[in-house]
Amino acid sequence: MKNNMIGWVEIPVSDMDRAKKFYDTVFQIDIQVHNMGPLVMGWFPFAEDKPGSTGSLVLHKDWYKPSDSHGPLVYFSSADVQQELDRVERAGGKIINPKTLIKDDVGYMAVFRDTEGNRIALHSRK
Repeated sequence: MKNNMIGWVEIPVSDMDRAKKFYDTVFQIDIQVHNMGPLVMGWFPFAEDKPGSTGSLVLHKDWYKPSDSHGPLVYFSSADVQQELDRVERAGGKIINPKTLIKDDVGYMAVFRDTEGNRIALHSRK
């Protein structure tokens, strides 16, 4: 296998402005929103020469529905999950599972609910 298997992730939203503000605040990034007719996408920043995949917030009334209990669980990589967790509730989200050690050789994880109602996870080595 030449690449990691995950190449792109789409996170459903029901309010693009609210979702953009939440993710921009929690991850300290600037999501670029692109209106493509009935589909609106908020692209996460991407570094071509760095490992990992990227993705988008997506808004479409018929194709995407936010959920905190169904569908895939997206994990964002982090230097220390606590950094992002400290910004989640101030940005309008809710912490579901605080920073938790998975195993010493695997690292830590946490889960939060975003402003759209999606479960989103974080992973870090420390």
